[in-house]
Amino acid sequence: MSKRCYYESLEVERSVDDGGLKQAFRKLAMKWHPDKNPGDSSCEVKFKEINEAYEVLKDPDKRAAYDRFGHAAFEQGNGGGGHGFGSDFAHTFSDIFEDLFGMGGGGRRGGGGQGRERGSDLRYNMEITLEEAFEGKTAQIRIPTSVACEVCSGTGAKAGTKPKPCATCGGAGKIRHAQGFFTLERTCPTCQGRGQVIDDPCAACAGAGRVTRERMLSVNIPAGVEDGTRIRLAGEGEAGLRGGPPGDLYIFLSLAAHEFFQRDGADLHCRVPISMATAALGGEFEVPSIDGAKARVKVPGGTQTGRRFRLTAKGMPVLRSKQMGDMYVQVAVETPQNLTKKQRELLAEFEKLSSEQTQPESAGFFGRVKEFFDGLGRADPAD
Repeated sequence: MSKRCYYESLEVERSVDDGGLKQAFRKLAMKWHPDKNPGDSSCEVKFKEINEAYEVLKDPDKRAAYDRFGHAAFEQGNGGGGHGFGSDFAHTFSDIFEDLFGMGGGGRRGGGGQGRERGSDLRYNMEITLEEAFEGKTAQIRIPTSVACEVCSGTGAKAGTKPKPCATCGGAGKIRHAQGFFTLERTCPTCQGRGQVIDDPCAACAGAGRVTRERMLSVNIPAGVEDGTRIRLAGEGEAGLRGGPPGDLYIFLSLAAHEFFQRDGADLHCRVPISMATAALGGEFEVPSIDGAKARVKVPGGTQTGRRFRLTAKGMPVLRSKQMGDMYVQVAVETPQNLTKKQRELLAEFEKLSSEQTQPESAGFFGRVKEFFDGLGRADPAD
């Protein structure tokens, strides 16, 4: 059975650049990796196929030979593809799968064959108010997480004993064997890649080196944080296996909806209804500001709905800066409702006394409407 074209295996065009090649390989490696598809032998075959293709095409010289001669360039022991993993397989995947598995490169790591695995990263969702985002705060959070076992000090072995190097892999955590010009490398089945075995595990943690506890942590939230801000607490994630380094804790912030304000970056917006009389005659009103004080807004006579008033430096602080955003107050002229007889009479009298000078916008609009209909009436049907 003939081999499949390497470019087809990676689902790329022959003109693909190095960046596109690597991106395609990462995507397919994530999809077909055996660890992601346990028990599916076809995935292992597919995974070997895309790895073989990438091993050739990522090398400029091998790619040039393949583009010219195809698979024949690597037959008769000429190097390149083969049926196993390339000789630099471990180096290639150590870079790629750090990005693919775990948050921020915090996936499984062998720790130099010493059986120590980095702990997982943790996520904590926290909702804060707009006032707390304005002032900043120190929050206390309670998190259930894995910590190093106090009984065995994180080694996983019973007190007075120590883990032993794995006899199968010699403590490397991996087993290699040559296949022609290639070296096949796989995880040691005895120690599962840890490089160590425990003959007498700790009873408190069952050999894991960590136990579940609830911890209280203090989180500093700086002033000016926005919705979606992520705070990283290094080393505050899950404890590593058998003394491995801990993961990180990520705090994801969300802002609760506010009664008055809508936020846009460092600026705040609010909408204030005012009476028709205030809009016509002018006046002033007070609005609350985010710092807890009161701000006074002066409204000139003749103010229309939708007009905005800017209050400088009354918005949110800019994160890690001394700058402040602004506050924008938009007015909405409220139409009177539930009028008394006297109020109706007064408004009717006011309407009679109105002119183009008192209502220039509506007068101008309806004047243009009249001209439009007059123009239709004078139109010549023959045109």
